[in-house]
Amino acid sequence: MNPETISEAERYPALSEHGRRMLAFLREHPNAPILRNESGHHLYPADVEQVRAFAQEVTSAWVSWRPDEMPGWMPAFVTRCCTEVPFYRNYGSPPARLADLPTISRADLSRDITKFVPDSVALDRLINFRTSGTTGHPLLLASHPVVAASYLAFHKRALRRHGIELRHGRGQVGVVLVGYQRKCFTYVSVTPTMDESGLAKVNLHPDDWRDADDRAKYLDALSPEVVTGDPISLRELAQLPTQFRPKAILSTSMALTPGMQHSLQARFGCPVLDLYSMNEAGPVAVFDADVGGHVLLQHRLYVEILGADGAPVRPGTRGEITLTGGFNFCLPLLRYRTGDHAALRFDGEDWILDRLEGRPPVMFRTMRNEFINNIEITHALQRLALPQYTLHQRLDGGLILRAVAGATEREAAVAALGALFGVGQRIEASSVPAFGDKVVQYTSEIPFPSV
Repeated sequence: MNPETISEAERYPALSEHGRRMLAFLREHPNAPILRNESGHHLYPADVEQVRAFAQEVTSAWVSWRPDEMPGWMPAFVTRCCTEVPFYRNYGSPPARLADLPTISRADLSRDITKFVPDSVALDRLINFRTSGTTGHPLLLASHPVVAASYLAFHKRALRRHGIELRHGRGQVGVVLVGYQRKCFTYVSVTPTMDESGLAKVNLHPDDWRDADDRAKYLDALSPEVVTGDPISLRELAQLPTQFRPKAILSTSMALTPGMQHSLQARFGCPVLDLYSMNEAGPVAVFDADVGGHVLLQHRLYVEILGADGAPVRPGTRGEITLTGGFNFCLPLLRYRTGDHAALRFDGEDWILDRLEGRPPVMFRTMRNEFINNIEITHALQRLALPQYTLHQRLDGGLILRAVAGATEREAAVAALGALFGVGQRIEASSVPAFGDKVVQYTSEIPFPSV
């Protein structure tokens, strides 16, 4: 899909009059932000029914594989991958054991994502999105409108575990996604499976608003049932003088510390769910204090815990979370090493990730004494030919850049960072021949600010 040529009717098939009124309200409210982009749900009536049927399946399904057993769907899935997916087809015939298949990593996906799209997937409705991450391998990922709409089924499953049922529909705003970065993809839409309730993705950075005070006024006008964001954007949200009370907040993409969770719960008077989620696989697990870990959410996503040598570790031992399966039929995963670590246990009902160490939020302090998201650094350097790089900020504010780059690109990177961080920023830069697949791209000694 070319976003430059898509019509309004293609963005919102079968849009009703009350859906049009909702879009107008979101776009034309006097306190509305500067919306940088257009999106839309792209779901035709048959797609909506498919998404609803999948949501029903998720509601009634269990993560049913048992210790020392493969899920019943696994053999057919592996065979289909080795038959239809160009990258996996190079493996030849599928082996008898999953453990005999090679593992893949973010580096494999970043080299050529087209090789991971099954032959049977029609290309005319594919959508893609970019993800920055923290491992040094920016990704362009393949997806589909049905896949994007199916995230809600797992969010509802996570909320239901905490006793929360979503109710907002016609004439109401269901979800607001909040970001906080200098450049952010922002849009408004409606959710057809919730009777065209409103949805908005907004950037809380003041540069995306005509007046910084409009942020709280707009959010109060929308009064969404649920807010989603990462710890960085949710921290900014908590400092705004908003009055609305969401039913729940979902924290995704980065690790949520208990202190941050408690502060957000006190500020908004609602549960704050810590979702372990990633663009490659969607919502994987949600933290449940009653079981002391993150409970797996997807019934067609198999989790292994592997050691550094690629072999499965003993039960209860921490290792790298490795995924097979998933609901994104445009990107089936076979033994995908996530770069995140945990132990895995079965409590007789649920599979639980213990001591999960996900991607921590990384913020950097500028010479203006502002904190910026690591994604802004990715944006500042993305035009440069840097296959991999790492950036570390010392406690005194100085930056250490290491890059797989020649002198010209390294100097250009230093200049871009200097423009982003401000006059007087100290930057030590060096070139390295390679990092390997597991490099952590962004680190900082400066503590993450609390709410």
